[in-house]
Amino acid sequence: MRFVSPSKGPLGFEEMFQDIVQYVQEIPDHRYRIIIGTDSQLGEETCFVTAVIVHRDGRGARYYYARDKENVGRSLRQRIFYETARSLAVASLLAGRLAENGYADLNVEIHLDVGENGKTKDLIREVVGMVVGSGFHARIKPDSYGASTVADKYTK
Repeated sequence: MRFVSPSKGPLGFEEMFQDIVQYVQEIPDHRYRIIIGTDSQLGEETCFVTAVIVHRDGRGARYYYARDKENVGRSLRQRIFYETARSLAVASLLAGRLAENGYADLNVEIHLDVGENGKTKDLIREVVGMVVGSGFHARIKPDSYGASTVADKYTK
């Protein structure tokens, strides 16, 4: 998966990981959250965007995104589950690399593009269960800005 940093351009996973570590090392005693969220947009092709955000609480953030397009049509339910699976895959890779490098204590959370209002409310329990069962914290709308704001920005 190739990522894009708005300030540094295209990056591979390892380059993104090194950039995250460097960002955390700038102010090592600060509190950080790693946020991963995926959104999709239907069109001629379905566009999926997964965002990785490193939030330095109260002092800004840095983010990266990966975009893929598919010709396969998916129902809303299928798209939400696929978005969740993409986020979990990236979170698992990232959490593993963080743990290998002494950063196991960084809080990794998954932001899901589901909420109590709208068509996705019936999916909340299932996708939150997937995330929590995988060992990550889950956030839903309106607190899931990683998916509903950052990733959404690049699906258009």
